[in-house]
Amino acid sequence: MLDLAAAFIALTTFFSFLNYRFVHLPPTIGVMASAMVLSLVVHGVAALGYPVLEAEVQELIRQIDFSDVLMTWFLPALLFAGALHVNLNDLHSYRWHIGLLATAGVLLSTFVAAGLAYSIFQAFGWHVHFIYCLLFGALISPTDPIAVMGILKSSGAPKPLQTTIVGESLFNDGTAVVLFSILLGVLTLGEVPTAGEVGMLFLKEAVGGVVFGLVLGFAGFFLMRQVDEHQPTIMLTLALVLGGSALATRLHVSAPIVMVVAGLVIGNQGRRTAMSGHTRRYVDGFWEVIDEILNALLFALIGLELLVLPLGWLQFLAALALGLAVLLSRFVTVAAIINMLRRIRGRDRRTGAGVVRILTWGGLRGGVSVALALSLPLGEERDLLLSLTYIVVLVSILVQGLSVGRVVRAFYGSDSKPEQPAH
Repeated sequence: MLDLAAAFIALTTFFSFLNYRFVHLPPTIGVMASAMVLSLVVHGVAALGYPVLEAEVQELIRQIDFSDVLMTWFLPALLFAGALHVNLNDLHSYRWHIGLLATAGVLLSTFVAAGLAYSIFQAFGWHVHFIYCLLFGALISPTDPIAVMGILKSSGAPKPLQTTIVGESLFNDGTAVVLFSILLGVLTLGEVPTAGEVGMLFLKEAVGGVVFGLVLGFAGFFLMRQVDEHQPTIMLTLALVLGGSALATRLHVSAPIVMVVAGLVIGNQGRRTAMSGHTRRYVDGFWEVIDEILNALLFALIGLELLVLPLGWLQFLAALALGLAVLLSRFVTVAAIINMLRRIRGRDRRTGAGVVRILTWGGLRGGVSVALALSLPLGEERDLLLSLTYIVVLVSILVQGLSVGRVVRAFYGSDSKPEQPAH
């Protein structure tokens, strides 16, 4: 296991060096693009009659459980690091936008995407049961917090939009995972759960995650007030993330929601009253480094997955059609919610011109969708959905991620700068 981790970290470091030295893309996209290029080169060398390198790299990738690594370890740490720098007052100001997009938005988008996916599968001659289309809709509907937070740092989006997009991406995983779990249960058990069972599952996963996150956050805050030194404070935050996510999994509550809530408590209450400026600088620096390292590792893994997935031209063309369907479902969802808020609350900067198009284009898909696709039951449908999901995610990160800054500047001018929430 240590050899595997060492090899993967060394490879990712090489990708990061290439990007910083020669490519100059946003860090996450640059690392992923470098990994994809390596995957294509390895494929090319194998096609020329030298398959040894491809076999070695494929064996390395197959030893990594992408779904377990992301959902159990990477995602909680990255969500905590992201929430640590989000101002709770800003989230409260945009609570209706964030809350509706992260709940009703995910539900609506799931069904719209599922209907479009069913039609696309039929057009390509694939007879996929509608329950698999719903599962695809659930796993592809949430915007990915890791991709979103990484790209928005350099997008130039104004503060209201940044807060809405980041806030939504931090919380919509809970809704998506609960909905995906319900649909997966329908598939495996062949039974449609009652409304009461659905409500209990939501309460346990989502509401239980909020409660446990508050308990962890305020427990960490209480301990931090006892020692204002950077070393024990950093250790406390690290223990909170690793121990808290492991315990959340045992309690069957949503670890991502737990880490978001705990991060908001520590990042707001803890930063203001439990840390001196000296301690705060060390804690911020530590989690910024952790955030960048884990982002690089995750996006390198996404790029290298190209080596082990069964991809062909037919899947590629179908995935492009699905990508357009996902964008359409996102547009329909965002437009419905923003127009409803305009009627209720009136037009302001949060619901003004261009907001729908920017929220649509800024809703990137990422590793969470791939991880959920990997958790589908083994079979032809899983292989098909996994391959298509992977291509949709790649196109979303590369195309939307590299152009979201231009879309923002088209509506807000070339002088827009990224704004960081003040504490």
